[in-house]
Amino acid sequence: MRSIINVRGNRLNNKKATLHKITFKDIWAVFFPKDFHEKYKYLGSVPYNEEGEIFKAIYPLILALDYEAKPKWCPRWFLRFLHLFGSDNSIVRVRSMKLHMLEKHLTKGLMIWDYKTKYDWYDLRISVSGPWHIQHLSDAIENNFYTRGKRRDLLEALAQIPEAEGKYKDYFALRKLERIYEKYKNNL
Repeated sequence: MRSIINVRGNRLNNKKATLHKITFKDIWAVFFPKDFHEKYKYLGSVPYNEEGEIFKAIYPLILALDYEAKPKWCPRWFLRFLHLFGSDNSIVRVRSMKLHMLEKHLTKGLMIWDYKTKYDWYDLRISVSGPWHIQHLSDAIENNFYTRGKRRDLLEALAQIPEAEGKYKDYFALRKLERIYEKYKNNL
């Protein structure tokens, strides 16, 4: 399924590069994408699973990136085609440098490199390449996701403490909920 190409470096540093064979299924996905991931995969690391809170959080960022990256005159299938034949549907491999550079030129280099949760399920980290307003949107999504997740965890923890019942409301600020939790957590 894979072809291994010898990448020539200096005599001491010859490396092997792995490229995947392009199948009919890959070409079909260029023209007829079946889901969100196949439709926007030219933007980089796009979520596979369309369910869950991370997808709901990243969804507006992907749409904003698509709006900024896709030229008005260029059909989306052409960008997927360039991503398949230029970058091997990857953010790290390059199959054809000319097609890869054409894709980067058309999309203005905009892409999402990575998204992950770091320490807790709500500590979302998003890495994007783009102008400042895309970076600010990414930061706002990270902060909102963290605040909502931390609030939910604190409310669940406070619900387990009988002495704290009636001392807090769902709409309290995050710092106030943290102070209330610190006050009553020793009683667990």
